[in-house]
Amino acid sequence: QLVESGGGSVQAGGSLRLSCSHSYGDVGYCMAWFRQAPGKERTVIAYINNDDVTYYPDSFNGRFTISQNSAKNIMFLEMNTLKPEDTAMYYCAAGPWASRATLLTAEAYKLWGQGTQVTVSS
Repeated sequence: QLVESGGGSVQAGGSLRLSCSHSYGDVGYCMAWFRQAPGKERTVIAYINNDDVTYYPDSFNGRFTISQNSAKNIMFLEMNTLKPEDTAMYYCAAGPWASRATLLTAEAYKLWGQGTQVTVSS
């Protein structure tokens, strides 16, 4: 089970930290953050594995930081300098470790949280 928290409404330029509680911190798993805006595809923001290996697509490298606690059962997404276009539902997901190309697709992840809404106003 994956449970996200920390979403909310914030003004442009503000920050939020999302959390995802889970039980998939074992070796061989990958945890990721995705977001989906109305009418748009679900897009990967970043992923992290048991060894704290992380990856960010270019479009999310800079303002977003993925991390996890030492027990590997809570994943975080620190979001800074938020923009109105960051408004979306944010999801955490878990799946088996795979190639980078695979891990950048929603299909690679078998387990999903219910999502937490982030709204950024101008």
